[in-house]
Amino acid sequence: MTPPPDLSATGGRHEMSDPLDRKSGGGVNLLEVRSVSKNFGGVAALKNISVGVNDREIVGLIGPNGAGKTSFFNCITGLVPIDQGEIFFKGNLRLNGLPPHRILEAGVARTFQNLRIFKHMTLLENVAVGFHARTRSGLWDVFLRTRRLRVEEKKIFVGSRELLAFVGLEKHGNDIAAFLPYGYQKRLEIARALASDPKLLLLDEPVAGMNPQEKNEIIALVRKIREKGIAVLLIEHDMKVVMPLSDRVIVMDEGAKIGEGLPDEIQNNPRVIQAYLGEG
Repeated sequence: MTPPPDLSATGGRHEMSDPLDRKSGGGVNLLEVRSVSKNFGGVAALKNISVGVNDREIVGLIGPNGAGKTSFFNCITGLVPIDQGEIFFKGNLRLNGLPPHRILEAGVARTFQNLRIFKHMTLLENVAVGFHARTRSGLWDVFLRTRRLRVEEKKIFVGSRELLAFVGLEKHGNDIAAFLPYGYQKRLEIARALASDPKLLLLDEPVAGMNPQEKNEIIALVRKIREKGIAVLLIEHDMKVVMPLSDRVIVMDEGAKIGEGLPDEIQNNPRVIQAYLGEG
């Protein structure tokens, strides 16, 4: 298929690059969370959390139910405001205080513990929605069917098919999402998140409810995502997934960070064993 013409030729303000062609040097501090706290009424969901994620790194975030992991994701992505601390991205961009769509445009995308796909739309349509942060056509472009709109639509169509192929769903582009197996729906949500061209991808329990084969496929997919230059921060309970997959593991319990280190270090950390992994 011949690629559609470049948006820059149409006067567009934002060229839509390939979301899977990320160039990165590695080793650069990408996300920096400084002393973040969050209270819900009298409950302290996060207590003075400081965390960093480097460029092209896979970081596992583990802890028992109620430890504050999803609240932590919600604070990073702007779904809930923090009460104290600061969150910086790519050096000097402060995320706290920005609305979620601005954080997405900056390069932070996420999936959810409970699926948030459009079940009555096709897979192609679901992924196409993820490109909204990168489009620049306005209301008049839609009314007048301008060249800029037509070029963007072509790019979105091609990009959506490429992303479905990347996650292994290329044969299902015209299928209705609701009729897919659960594991495919999880992959679809990841593809839609990748459509926003993130620098950092947050995955909330990506293998929950999957069988062993499906889990292995997600492990391989996360590694492919990192190979494309995208850092990954993932919440996961399955130690057989998070330990071999992660470059580094962070442990939370009751809203506080209680451990951080290499997977082997975490597995042998007495405090972590007592709080989460279980004695012995």
